[in-house]
This record gives sequence, structure tokens and C-alpha cells, in this order.
Amino acid sequence: MRSLPVLRARRRPLPPPAAAPGDVLAEAESVSVRLGDRQVLTDVDVQVRAGEVLALVGPNGAGKSTLLSVLAADLPPAAGTVRVHGRDAAEWSASELALRRAVLPQSATVSFPFTVADVVRMGRAPWTGARPEEDEAAVAEAMAATEVTAFSGRPFSALSGGERARAALARVLAQSAPLLMLDEPTAALDLRHQELVLRLCRERARAGDAVVVVLHDLGLAAAYAHRVAVLTSGRVEADGPPEDVFTESLLTRVYDQPVEVLPHPRGGTLLVLPVRQR
Repeated sequence: MRSLPVLRARRRPLPPPAAAPGDVLAEAESVSVRLGDRQVLTDVDVQVRAGEVLALVGPNGAGKSTLLSVLAADLPPAAGTVRVHGRDAAEWSASELALRRAVLPQSATVSFPFTVADVVRMGRAPWTGARPEEDEAAVAEAMAATEVTAFSGRPFSALSGGERARAALARVLAQSAPLLMLDEPTAALDLRHQELVLRLCRERARAGDAVVVVLHDLGLAAAYAHRVAVLTSGRVEADGPPEDVFTESLLTRVYDQPVEVLPHPRGGTLLVLPVRQR
């Protein structure tokens, strides 16, 4: 009589241990990326550290979103090394990565008639069955933080662009990963919710997470980022605190637009303004 095969339960991946402030949770080392016949990134070095908000800034086509995808292990580099939580990115399984980093793309689309609450609940997929008592609390907390609770029962497809952006961010927050990667999270938002999103980024960093965010608004980057990496033509032109990196000469050259950098008269936060001809 032939014996039946023994079925073994697949071992559930374990979440990462808590990071210490300053631990490098994502790193690109001498990374280059080529898409088709275009060199998008060339010899890029960037580190994303626990307890910090890192803003990726630069003109259109500079390589910001591509670098974010590389750091998230969604896009393999043509050359160089990418590490997530100290390990080569290619060595992590998809389920292991989902416990370590959460990614917000530029645009969020849903093909089926899911409600907002359904979409946010998808962020708990990496934890399915592991911490059921925490799932609904995490979903409710994420919706409250992004101010989408009031329309949690509406179809995601019926939302405005800004409402969709906030619901998609709530999904990422509900994932409870220690590394957040956000691609232009403020692009579709009004003034109030732009500030809300960046405050949430700071709160997550203050709690010990690492946040990397692609921004076009240099004023927001100056106000909320601990570090900024300025990209141009696929290279990192400067990397450091905003007060060191955001100089008139560098930004004028990178953006090909005369720029003024001034301290705010109340508080001293940097203001980055284009020079306008009257």
C-alpha cells in the first residue's frame, strides 16, 4: 500500500524585530537602472534610517519614483546593491517584504466595487491569521488618521482624487510595516490634507519607523523631512538636512529656475520660492 505524502504547513514569515533609531532599513549602494534605452539612475547611494523622514526631491524625470521602486525591492537594479533590513532585497520573499515595507504608488486604482473600508483592510493581508485581534483596530486607526472614516462605506471608485489618495494611504498605514515608501502622497490633496499627510510621516518616524517620500513641494520637504536627497538626471546631487542642502545656488541649477531660500519670519522654517518677474 502506497503511503500518502505528508503535508506540511507553510511556515508563516516572522515580522522584523524593532529597529533602533538610526538603523538602516533600506539602502541603495552604487545603484544604476536602465529602462529601455534610457539610463534612469546612475551610481546612486542612499540610506533610509529608522526614526527619519527622507524626502526625495528633484525635477520631473530625475529618477525619484524609480529610486523609490528600487528601494522597495519592486524594481531590480541593473548594477549595484539594494538591501532591505540589512539583507539583499532579492533574498526576501514577497510575504517577508510585506511585513517590512509598505509602498504607496502614485495612483491607486481598484477594478472591483470595494468599499473604502475593504481597501484599507487589504493592508492587513500580510498579517492574516497572525494577529486577528489587532486587524480591525489597525484599520480603524488608519482611517481615522487619514480622515476617511466618514465615507468608509462608499465605493472606492466613487471617491474624488484626493479622497482616493487618503484611502490608499490608510491602507499603507494599516499594513503596520516599519518602512513606509510613499510616492507623491500629497499630489492630489488640498492644503489641509497635505499638511496632515506630512505630519503623519513625522509621527511614524517619531515612533521609530523609517519613511521615504517623493515630494515636489520643496516647502513641505523643508518643513517635515529630516533629510532630503536632491536628484537630477538620475544622480543624487546632494543628501543631508534641508538647511544644509537647500541652497539657492544648488536649487537654481537643479531646477533651471531662479530660486530664493528664506527663513520663515516666525519659526525659522525654510521657505523655498521661485523668483518671479513682475
